[in-house]
Amino acid sequence: MFVIAGLGNPGAQYERSRHNVGFDTIDFFAAEYRITLNRVRHKGLVGEGVVQGNRVILVKPQTFMNLSGESLQEVLHFYKVPPANLIVVYDDIDLAVGKVRIRPRGSAGTHNGMRSILGRIGTEEFPRVRIGVGRPPAGWQLADFVLSRFSGEERTAINDAIARASTALAAVMQSGAEAAMSRYNA
Repeated sequence: MFVIAGLGNPGAQYERSRHNVGFDTIDFFAAEYRITLNRVRHKGLVGEGVVQGNRVILVKPQTFMNLSGESLQEVLHFYKVPPANLIVVYDDIDLAVGKVRIRPRGSAGTHNGMRSILGRIGTEEFPRVRIGVGRPPAGWQLADFVLSRFSGEERTAINDAIARASTALAAVMQSGAEAAMSRYNA
């Protein structure tokens, strides 16, 4: 069994923002595999299904980004899923808009949602799929930038990245993060 979590902030004011590409990817993945996220449990919006023979729990934490670990800690505990079977997809300001990068493990970097998860589950040993949202322009505060929406040209690149990230999530489950890295970290 795998838990796949997309990070973002709940609420209409955050929809389609840079910080919500994790939520957007989960929505895309759920539609592709006909999984309905229709239950509010463990401080998140949750859906269950089967993807390529693997039981999957999809989660969009509803705790706001900086407390994402609260939801995922509860989900992992309830379903008795080891952290190695958690895959997290989220935005990354250190990648150019539309880039997708898979990592088998690692630190939180500057991402507060990931910092919360690492603090709550107590390990860095789980795969993640990062989607580049670009760096803030000069004079912008980081918080304002990640909560902003993409330009039209950027949106096209992000939509493509979300589709690639969705495919990468399935590859991580099927083949492992290392094998998926060689295919998707181009």
